[in-house]
Amino acid sequence: MRIYTVDSFTDQFFKGNPAGVCLLDNPAPDAWMQALAAEMRHSETAFLLGGEAGEPYSLRWFTPATEVALCGHATLATAHVLYSTGTAPETLKFATKSGILAVTRDETGLITMDFPAKPLEETDPPEGLTEALGVTPRWAGRNVWDYLVEVESEDAVRAVSPDFPALAAVDARGVIVTAPSARPGVDYVSRFFAPRVGVPEDPVTGSAHCALAPYWTAKLGSATLLGEQLSERGGTIRTTVRGDRVELSGRAVTVLSGELHA
Repeated sequence: MRIYTVDSFTDQFFKGNPAGVCLLDNPAPDAWMQALAAEMRHSETAFLLGGEAGEPYSLRWFTPATEVALCGHATLATAHVLYSTGTAPETLKFATKSGILAVTRDETGLITMDFPAKPLEETDPPEGLTEALGVTPRWAGRNVWDYLVEVESEDAVRAVSPDFPALAAVDARGVIVTAPSARPGVDYVSRFFAPRVGVPEDPVTGSAHCALAPYWTAKLGSATLLGEQLSERGGTIRTTVRGDRVELSGRAVTVLSGELHA
């Protein structure tokens, strides 16, 4: 079987968010996929199957510790592999735990994914969350997966140094920390921490932008925005809110490809 490592939400090697992409020949046991994801050690490894006769591909995502319901950067990586190997139509459809996801590519190579919006409801931060982050929130909310905490500035987002064991005790997939951008050309910044599912800090998180996009669109008044994730590797995502859907756009580069012997 073919297997790839792809850097997503970037056009540079060793930036953005690396994802594994495994092109399955046949259905594989869950335990085997989980073991391979742990072996790959990326925040997510995608497993792709099918796609014959115009049917949607089956797509699943595993962190080193667990399966997740939605992953943006590994979906982008998978689409990039299919497009770059010349085996895919311009519009891809993936059958996932979050429904059918459509993906397209424009003439410049920009890949756009149609994802469900995951809006937030304002809430008090749970016990231990702000202490684990070491921040004073301007606003806090929660959706089906994550907590979001807005802080006062881009510098405050950069300065967050979480207590990861304490953060892992928070009952949520992950925690998003965000603020308005201080620089022209970028609308908002964020970081994403998910130690509870085996990802202390994710470099660039597509699914987090399913919450970030509607949140900042409501605050800034523009449907299309550019978000930057301020991890060590860094990366950017262009987001467009369309009703209850969010378009996430970005680029990707293949770092390596090989043959899986396991």
